[in-house]
Amino acid sequence: MKWEHNIIHGLQWSGSITNLAAKQEVAERVAQEVKDGDTIGFGSGSTSFLAIQSIAARLKREHISCTAIPTSTEVAFTCMDLGIPTASLVNARPDWAFDGADEVDPDCNLIKGRGGAMFREKLLIDSSPKTFILIDQSKLVPVLGRNFPVPIEVFPEAVNLAREVLQKLEATQAVVRLGLKKDGPVFTENGNLIMDVHFARILADFEKRIKAIPGVIESGLFQGRKLEILVSGPAPTP
Repeated sequence: MKWEHNIIHGLQWSGSITNLAAKQEVAERVAQEVKDGDTIGFGSGSTSFLAIQSIAARLKREHISCTAIPTSTEVAFTCMDLGIPTASLVNARPDWAFDGADEVDPDCNLIKGRGGAMFREKLLIDSSPKTFILIDQSKLVPVLGRNFPVPIEVFPEAVNLAREVLQKLEATQAVVRLGLKKDGPVFTENGNLIMDVHFARILADFEKRIKAIPGVIESGLFQGRKLEILVSGPAPTP
């Protein structure tokens, strides 16, 4: 039995997608990586949303199939709407994965987490033998922290302790992320808060040092991983 009206039918991205043409190009490139029967880690964000649509179109066009391991409820809903079956890391391991990024430095280190899903994104990436990071040239930076803070998922009772320790790591600003369409702070799907943290500089061991703070669940720093960066599109006009 089905619902008479399914609220997720025709689910669209929640806002406007910047650099749409470039993101669409790289989304279509990663869709060509799908092999029949693959189990794939589906990342979050606007570029990943476009990639999911491109993959769904290819599955339908070529009569092949894959299984998705989604990084968020939003991604899971998108897969349901497009007819892509889903699994979890409990009962499946991805053959490969894809995701977006907020910043990428020359050593392929990342800042991720504007969508608040960095814990599940990192879990999926580290479970995958190969991961494609889909970006346009606006995401390339000489050093991390140039355009975005580092998101950190924190157990609510640990926010003051985390802030104190982060200041010792030369954090210049650490604020709890507030909701745009709700009163109060943003809560992750794990029931935790997100702190957005600016640093005077980001050292090579910061991911490990931040994770070591009691109460920190995960950070949006991805350092020292072997990732395949797919870049598309011209640099944006200033």
